[in-house]
Amino acid sequence: MTEGHPPTAGAGRLNTSVAHNARVWNYWIGGKDNYQVDQRVGEQVAGMFPVIRAVARADRGFLARAVGFLTAERGIRQFLDIGTGLPTVDNTHEIAQRLAPESRIVYVDNDPIVLVHARSLLTSSPQGVTDYVDADVHDPEGIVQRAAETLDLSRPVGVMLLGILNFVLDTDEAREIVRRLVAAVPSGSHLVLTHPTYDADVGGEGNVPAMEFWNAHATPPITARTRAEIASFLAGLDLVEPGLVPCSRWRAEPGAGAVPQFGAVAVKR
Repeated sequence: MTEGHPPTAGAGRLNTSVAHNARVWNYWIGGKDNYQVDQRVGEQVAGMFPVIRAVARADRGFLARAVGFLTAERGIRQFLDIGTGLPTVDNTHEIAQRLAPESRIVYVDNDPIVLVHARSLLTSSPQGVTDYVDADVHDPEGIVQRAAETLDLSRPVGVMLLGILNFVLDTDEAREIVRRLVAAVPSGSHLVLTHPTYDADVGGEGNVPAMEFWNAHATPPITARTRAEIASFLAGLDLVEPGLVPCSRWRAEPGAGAVPQFGAVAVKR
């Protein structure tokens, strides 16, 4: 079944005159939930940083592998997916409930267009539950409080932070958000993370001009970080092999190329 909070407020906040990350990302992965302004900015960024479409596809592939791993190999039956983005194919609940129909998933986003689409696209298996919470990553306590209406926070949870901490511009604040989210879930919970990088050894130097352009012409503002900075979000957790690596290579087929977006799965002791 599907639970949640009706997305009536979303349309009122929708601004189609400025490119927005969720819609541009949707455009890069071949979706249709975007506008001309998103397409124009998306093409400009892709011209400056051609690997961005590969990053977007790699991030989706990482999500599928990570959720499949947690469901099939770690027995996780609850997911808190923060920064959901626009629903496409193989969303978190579809992957988890395909393997374990009783899985319960809470999606969190504050983008009005995501909110508008959430109720119609994020359906659930009869045995499981999906819920959608309209909330901001900067309010981890509010997210946890709302998520607890659907998830049993005394049991392990897969906390998903894919491509969301890069919108928290202050690194110390981003670390604190992660700390507070992890503190709210029990031992055996897992943190799933992706984040863009500036690191040149994985081709991240192109992120510098592309993100400068983005921040001048689109919303919300974004930042990349070094591998060391991203690793600091995982402090105190045990990394699952192969550790913090380009998300395209995390438990991927041999020979997968690198993208300038790190990914990791880590477990709370």
